[in-house]
Amino acid sequence: MDLSPQIEKFSRRLAEVEATLSDAKVFANPQRAQELGKEYSRLKTLVGHGQAYLKVLADLEANRALLAAEPANSEMAQMAKEEITRLEVEDKRLAREVQRGILPPDPADSRNTIIEIRAGAGGQESALFAADLYRMYTRYAEGRGWKVEDLDSSSSDLGGYKEIVFQLNGMDVYKRLKYESGVHRVQRVPATEAQGRIHTSTCTVAVLPEAEEVDVEIKTEDLDITVCRASGPGGQGVNTTDSAVQIIHKPTGLIVRCADQRSQQKNKARALTVLRSRLLERKVAEENKKYADQRKEQVGTGERNERIRTYNFPQNRVTDHRIELTLYNLPFVIEGDIDPIIEPLMAHDLEEKLAALNT
Repeated sequence: MDLSPQIEKFSRRLAEVEATLSDAKVFANPQRAQELGKEYSRLKTLVGHGQAYLKVLADLEANRALLAAEPANSEMAQMAKEEITRLEVEDKRLAREVQRGILPPDPADSRNTIIEIRAGAGGQESALFAADLYRMYTRYAEGRGWKVEDLDSSSSDLGGYKEIVFQLNGMDVYKRLKYESGVHRVQRVPATEAQGRIHTSTCTVAVLPEAEEVDVEIKTEDLDITVCRASGPGGQGVNTTDSAVQIIHKPTGLIVRCADQRSQQKNKARALTVLRSRLLERKVAEENKKYADQRKEQVGTGERNERIRTYNFPQNRVTDHRIELTLYNLPFVIEGDIDPIIEPLMAHDLEEKLAALNT
């Protein structure tokens, strides 16, 4: 794919936006100025990648010409070979960055994100696996400097989670984690298994971009809000006040509960945030179903044969079934090192979108 015309187009647009922003009149409309500022930032990064990409192409051409002109065993030929190897890696990296910039940005990519993990098939082992997934994502978030806020949870008897809902705040959270939605399957010998038999269990993961008030309208009369005493370990006030909040959205039947804060008002605000995000997800899914030729599979029911990824402990293997990617570094993955899975998923998604764009 020849990227030069696209780079030239974005360079022209960058000059136009820069000229517009230099006019003080544009700041009379703050929203318009903010939109232009975001576009300028994105274009500047994209054009920078584009210029670096074109330079790498020129350097590659020069080194290949040098290699062809020099004796095969000469020192100059060897240097040219080494430089070509380095430049080919850089060529692929920069081409991918430029291609990402060609696609219209998804506004949700930069939003904070709500993650819901629920135990599926497998009983207590499934709940323990839910706790492992929660730890995996929070470790990953810590490594990227994201903030973790617990919203609600329901513990199991052995220390796992029947359900846990939490929010991640930071740069590009949804952009990186949106591929985690689906059924995650684990194969291992449970701690409760006396005979050493391998069990298969599942959890469902839902990844929701935080919805803003303008995205979804929620009418007060459509809500049934109740408060109750928060459950959990005893202590300073967690069980002594009616701070937990449950909201039922009557038109859809969606139920949201938030109990991790001592303040009833904070729990109510967070519950509304979760409800708004779930309604936005439903709205987007309905639009995709109506207009898109293909759409990604939804979370599913949690049955063992529905899965996007398998974590096989006896074989030290993790497999993402959507792109047929298999890695043999399960201990690192479960400790939060999931970029080796996320990066190929992002690249695959990019290829599909570019193919659709070209079609």
